[in-house]
Amino acid sequence: MDTMNLTSRGERWLQYQALWRRTAFFGFTLLTACTGGFLMFDILRANGMGPLEVAGLILFVVLFIWISGAFWTAVAGFIVRLIGHDPAALRPETDALRPLQGRTAVILPIYNEETARVFAGLDAIWSSLAALPQAQCFDFFVLSDTCRPEIAALEEQAWRDMLARRGAGGRLFYRRRSENSGRKAGNIAQFVRNWGGAYDYMLVLDADSVMCGQALVTLAQMMDSHPQVGIIQALPLLAGRETLFARLLQFAVRLNGPMFATGLTFWQLGESNYWGHNAIVRLRPFAEHCSLPRLRGAPPFGGEILSHDIVEAALMRRASYRIWLVPDIAGSWEEVPTNVIDFAARDRRWAQGNLQHLGVMPMRGLHWLSRIHMLTGVLSYVTSPMWLLVLILSSIVTSIEAVTGHQYFQAGAHSLFPSWPQYRNGEIDALLSMTATILFLPKMLGAALALRNRHLRAAYGGARKLVKGVLFEQAMSMLLAPTMMLFHTSFVLRALLGRSVGWDAQPRGDRGITWREGLKRHKWHLFLGLVWGGAILALAPKFIWWMLPVIAGMLIAVPFTVLTSRASLGRALRARGWLLTPEETAPPPELAAAAVARPPETPMLEPAPALELCVRVPPLAPLAMASSESACVGLTTRAA
Repeated sequence: MDTMNLTSRGERWLQYQALWRRTAFFGFTLLTACTGGFLMFDILRANGMGPLEVAGLILFVVLFIWISGAFWTAVAGFIVRLIGHDPAALRPETDALRPLQGRTAVILPIYNEETARVFAGLDAIWSSLAALPQAQCFDFFVLSDTCRPEIAALEEQAWRDMLARRGAGGRLFYRRRSENSGRKAGNIAQFVRNWGGAYDYMLVLDADSVMCGQALVTLAQMMDSHPQVGIIQALPLLAGRETLFARLLQFAVRLNGPMFATGLTFWQLGESNYWGHNAIVRLRPFAEHCSLPRLRGAPPFGGEILSHDIVEAALMRRASYRIWLVPDIAGSWEEVPTNVIDFAARDRRWAQGNLQHLGVMPMRGLHWLSRIHMLTGVLSYVTSPMWLLVLILSSIVTSIEAVTGHQYFQAGAHSLFPSWPQYRNGEIDALLSMTATILFLPKMLGAALALRNRHLRAAYGGARKLVKGVLFEQAMSMLLAPTMMLFHTSFVLRALLGRSVGWDAQPRGDRGITWREGLKRHKWHLFLGLVWGGAILALAPKFIWWMLPVIAGMLIAVPFTVLTSRASLGRALRARGWLLTPEETAPPPELAAAAVARPPETPMLEPAPALELCVRVPPLAPLAMASSESACVGLTTRAA
């Protein structure tokens, strides 16, 4: 009875925390957006509002809500990390001394992956776990969906070699499916049906995941301690790649990711999300409640659900189990696509998968925050065509006014006095300052957290190198933003036109992009930049300064993609102490072991699977550019 009373009091306290935190978060987000919207409305109405201005204002308010939410998440995360801990969140250290009770299956789904890389990472995880006394509570399963016989043969041989080398008989298993129904989700579902009954939990890895043994043990201990929790998601940091593009992402996510994740945990609490890997799942409720529905209609919006993890988290929460994101679990890493083209190709799969969630959101019984997660996933791609439309509208309105000039006497109006043009300089300055704060302060906060910690500051190469890295990454992100905005817009349009994405293995090596491939993939970006920039120069030349970051990003897309795909440039900057991360200055044993076990890589320059591209007020231009930039270099920790 005492235990039940304690549990009841704990639930009531958590519900109280959730109420005030979410009220504050959504309240501040909406208040910020309404303030920005009012300023924009006041600016636009000064000289009359037509249909284009009204459309621009509506889009502006929606998009300002989007960036305001990210801003307040970062602020919440900064405050919590400044204080030191969140009293309402799960804390790994509270369960560190608890003996393990449950058994855990560590599963690794793979599909036509580079075998040596996969088993190098798996071997590093095994070795790290083997040094701990709880290692016998874990078994490992390699779940292959590989359809190429030559790769399957290499996988089986690598498994047999690891069995012999590690003495892993009875604890390391390999299974290859003959039919790839359901893709990754179907692969995991078959494991749950056939072997899940022997285990309490499954810890899901991705093909490029590396985790330390203590992280695995900590996740299992936390599940033992909290039977009402269905999923615990660790924060995978980016590491292990050497191209300039990859190192930019690794630096940005390493610096800001923990703060953003802490902010998400602050207001999501036990209704957090699941990213599909580097997470532990309670098997019985997963088997009973998380079977994925098949959506009505044909792909891309119907059929099998591609982004299964968010839906599985929603179904788990519907069954009254909580989902927690715990960013303070150390020793969780993944790799990142090493060039713009492969990064965009991965986003295309995610775009279709997230758009499918429009068909899942109306399901009965889902927690309202689960629906918010799905809506957020949809908006993460739909906002790109919205930003593009805002930019187009602002260019059209500005060009029309530059050509026609101000109408001092309105047609049909009988007045002896002219209508003088009005300027809202104060409102424009306020909106610009507000926008700049919302977009750029979060990165400054992440840098401030690192600068105040002597050991962490040294791990980034010192204060001067850290600040230089932040400024350099910000500049490069701004140049990348227009390209990603156009890619995402094309993905959404292709989905609306009924064109579904295929299921291909993700390129994971340091693949360089040739000039020919760069021109092929960005030719329409370049063309659009030339036409758009030329039109503005011809019709409204003063407006070009506001549009320059967007136009410049389109014009330099080819050299940007080609040069940032070079591992030689990434290594050169690392040698000079630029964009360093703690994983590079003091490599964890697991990452070092995985890197040593992999065969030497040769530069890859072969094309990846085909990836085709299908307001009047100046603040709209930098706002659109910087906000799409924030989306493309933000917390890139979703599952493929």
